[in-house]
Amino acid sequence: MGVNVAVVAVDAGNSKTDVALIGQDGTVLSTARGGGFQPPVVGVEAAVDALAVALERAVDGLGGPLGSVGHVSACLANADLPVEEAELTRALEARGWAATVEVRNDTFAILRAGVDEPRGVAVVCGAGINCVGMAPDGRTARFPAIGRISGDWGGGSGLAEEALWFAARAEDGRGEPTELVRALPGHFGLGSMYALIEALHRGAIPRARRHELTPVLFATAAAGDPVADSLVERLAEEVVALASVALARLELLEEEVPVLLGGSVLAARHPRLNDRIAELLAARAPKAVARVVAQPPVLGAALLGLDRTGAAGEVHRRLRAQYAA
Repeated sequence: MGVNVAVVAVDAGNSKTDVALIGQDGTVLSTARGGGFQPPVVGVEAAVDALAVALERAVDGLGGPLGSVGHVSACLANADLPVEEAELTRALEARGWAATVEVRNDTFAILRAGVDEPRGVAVVCGAGINCVGMAPDGRTARFPAIGRISGDWGGGSGLAEEALWFAARAEDGRGEPTELVRALPGHFGLGSMYALIEALHRGAIPRARRHELTPVLFATAAAGDPVADSLVERLAEEVVALASVALARLELLEEEVPVLLGGSVLAARHPRLNDRIAELLAARAPKAVARVVAQPPVLGAALLGLDRTGAAGEVHRRLRAQYAA
């Protein structure tokens, strides 16, 4: 007789994938980690193949043969539009992993991980920026969140680009002075913005390392640089704009509701940024409470799966307690 799994929870980001197999009583039966999930880069089928590898590792950890599998709850990066969620749902259904499949954008996993019921808003600022909201009656609020063409500003990558822009103009005289002109090239051991521009342009510094400049921006802002500080201020305004619009769509602006902050930039708890977010949010949504999500997103994917299967509250609590421990 095999081990029965109620929910296969998947949290798949651009850089890593976490899988958790959840039993009927909310027990975490096995977990595994795999590589990133990037269908825009490798194609849908190859991206799902990567999920399969992580799932196989989790199954291997069960300590016995796999029995029935009830539901796959997959919160996936790059599932930014409903049409993409539908496409990925079909791709997962075709693998025959479970009786039912639900795909959501991975921001929903962060939101659900941080709340005891599906009610609230989450803003994620990592490489990019995104926001989703949920209400207990099933309504959701979301944004396309695919970059500047969908009105986005912010995220670690965007902040690094902005910092480079201001520093380049400060060095050549087109812009106002800023300490970024020394701090950014100094991070890479270079003596000028011209040297950094050349190194980035010609590949001496890989493009993937540009994200290292975001912490430099925050450190420069904390030291009192007005230009760097203006970028931190703008990010705080963007986070609160996303959250307040999502709350308004869900008719939650006047209710006590959590606004959860996630992703590497917000989870770093930069005082200037997070304190300013709290101040601005208090003006736009006085009863909302902002806090950083500490729980792993795969917990949120698992809880969404239990929501879908109608599991009892005790099952939800048992699952959450294991991640709290």
